[in-house]
Amino acid sequence: MKFFLTLLLLASVSAEEDKNLALDGDMIAFVNNARTTWRAGHNSRFANATMADVKKLLGTIMPGEPNYQEPEEQKKTFNLKATDIPESFDLREAQPQCAGIVGHIRDQSNCGSCWAFGSTEAYNDRHCIANGDTKTLFSPEDTAACCSGFKCMFSMGCNGGQPAGAWKWFTKSGVSTGGDYPDVDTGKSCKPYSLHQCAHHSDPDYANDIPPCDSLPMYDTPKCTNTCSDAGYGTDYSKDKHFAKSSYSVKGVEDMQRELMEKGTLSVALQVYADFEAYTGGVYQHTTGKYLGGHAVKMIGWGVDNGTPYWTCVNSWNTGWGEAGTFRILRGSNECGIEGSVVAGEA
Repeated sequence: MKFFLTLLLLASVSAEEDKNLALDGDMIAFVNNARTTWRAGHNSRFANATMADVKKLLGTIMPGEPNYQEPEEQKKTFNLKATDIPESFDLREAQPQCAGIVGHIRDQSNCGSCWAFGSTEAYNDRHCIANGDTKTLFSPEDTAACCSGFKCMFSMGCNGGQPAGAWKWFTKSGVSTGGDYPDVDTGKSCKPYSLHQCAHHSDPDYANDIPPCDSLPMYDTPKCTNTCSDAGYGTDYSKDKHFAKSSYSVKGVEDMQRELMEKGTLSVALQVYADFEAYTGGVYQHTTGKYLGGHAVKMIGWGVDNGTPYWTCVNSWNTGWGEAGTFRILRGSNECGIEGSVVAGEA
């Protein structure tokens, strides 16, 4: 009972929070006049959005929040020393054969399934690196729909979850293949993402069937099935599953860097504030705006921009947001909790 009461409290918003989100000229001007390390801009996605709307698109439980569960302890088996860590690193360059997988930008649509994307994509990248499979895309929908309850740290599909729960699920239940929304009914994968792609915080692209997100409903979690949703796919669901060998947490900046270099992508979570929605480029650090909720993404590298250290992350808000779907965030000071909830596993 306590668990469900907590969920009701998290889902509720005050009248103040339900106002139109203040990503107006004043907030954008404030960020840009602050001469910080990033740029804010107008994002049409929030023309009529409320803070309640935005919260529904997040959905990751952060450390210290109710119902957060610590992932398994990290298993340190690094070959690299701290002195081996370069100033900059990008998995797309370090593993060029997997650049198409690592750099692939996906779209969670109007569903709080970021936790499923940030985990499934990271495992997908590590699978490519470990096995040389440069073609297969894993299914965030299989994760969001079927990774639930106790076996998945009580993750709840479009209503939020934990990447650590998903990584644990990958080791026990595996994840099927699954492309993006344009791949539905093409026969290319078992469970392509069935929720319509849309323009997140960016201009719509009707020519490519990318309408504004606020023209679509807030989706319910897709139903978990033990069959492939694409009838034209030639492999049975049970035989299409891919299993991770392990799941564990990663602690500390240097261990995060060594993990990225030796094994691949990390699943990370961050605290999202209103100004993050206005991000258009640069090294993000929270400047103004209310806390909206936790968000999960994947981390693929790091670097330094005019003396400012950063992490490179891939979001699941399509290519029209941020730096072509990616963003950079301040490194080394646990900015917005980015270094405090890191999980991965062996592929």
